[in-house]
Amino acid sequence: MSESGEFCPNCGDPIEVDRSTRAYPGAATRRERKLCDSCYFDRFDLVDAPERIEVRVCAQCGAVHRGNRWVDVGARDYTDVAIEEVSDALGVHVDADDVSWQVDPEQVDQNTIRMHSYFSGVVRGTVVEEDVTVPVKISRQTCTRCGRIAGDYYASTVQVRAVGRTPTAEETERAREIATEIVEEMEATGDRDAFVTDVSETEDGLDLKVSTTNIGKKIASKLIEEFGGDFSDSETLVTEDEDGNEVYRVTYAVRLPPFTPGDVIDPRDEGGPVLVRSVRSNLKGRRLTTGEPFELRFDDDDAPEPRKLGRVEDAEETTLVATEDEHAVQVLDPETYRTKTVARPDYLDVDADSVPVLKSRAGLHVLPDESRESG
Repeated sequence: MSESGEFCPNCGDPIEVDRSTRAYPGAATRRERKLCDSCYFDRFDLVDAPERIEVRVCAQCGAVHRGNRWVDVGARDYTDVAIEEVSDALGVHVDADDVSWQVDPEQVDQNTIRMHSYFSGVVRGTVVEEDVTVPVKISRQTCTRCGRIAGDYYASTVQVRAVGRTPTAEETERAREIATEIVEEMEATGDRDAFVTDVSETEDGLDLKVSTTNIGKKIASKLIEEFGGDFSDSETLVTEDEDGNEVYRVTYAVRLPPFTPGDVIDPRDEGGPVLVRSVRSNLKGRRLTTGEPFELRFDDDDAPEPRKLGRVEDAEETTLVATEDEHAVQVLDPETYRTKTVARPDYLDVDADSVPVLKSRAGLHVLPDESRESG
């Protein structure tokens, strides 16, 4: 008779126990032992594996579909992805201890990887080994993001314009760069909804179509931060979603200032021309007649509208003939080559042989030597 007084319910053989511990070999409690070893191992499977696994991957960007979303893995060789999917799908018996395994992938064809897996573990004090082969099918599809890109999907448009002028090449190029930088930053955080749909030049400036309203607002804000000006937004109802909710597109209209650093303007205040240094928030610059700082608020409705006289790139080098007094010097007119008396700003080096000058409807004025680089 069995010392434990128990018999295997399957074959009827007595169940032995460890006399020193009064426990079954390899079992922590009596409840874990119901069948004898022979019957237990006849029914035992170390590994629970599916017959096959399908991995959905995006043929365009290489993303992998996991759960209910697409995940960027940055892979074109999906062997590592297949190993990870098999690892997640396999289940090891709860009674097994000290489990170890290795996998040997076999590339059958472009879309099939056969995963040969080898397991070992300790069950009831006995080493158990098992081989499992799971075919992994690579199903190439199109992810939501790539589908939207292919369909020219966009949620907002950033219109880059300027007051009274066309945006410069620097401004439009920077708008492109800002859009790319913002999208890359959002992609780095795992946001797969971030992309630029289209960039097109118009007679008035640049139009950027982007995937979300958040990106559009960030681009507009960054442009204003760097170049000054302001922007407004407007919504347009385009459709309803599957739940009946209204779907809008937002247009961000960016209005850059009428002037840019390096412009020479006449503020029409009898103080003389101004070399523009900055247009962020307010217009800031230097008087070409005295060298004194100048500032004009864009929202000052009482101030006359300044007019543009030229750019620092329009300046020409000419000879400094003589210094008349603390307020005037003589230079050669670069067009007539006649000596002309002009205002002497405080930045002028009276010991210089030549100076840059700009001739405009306001007259002849000396520019700062560094204006060509800063402009």
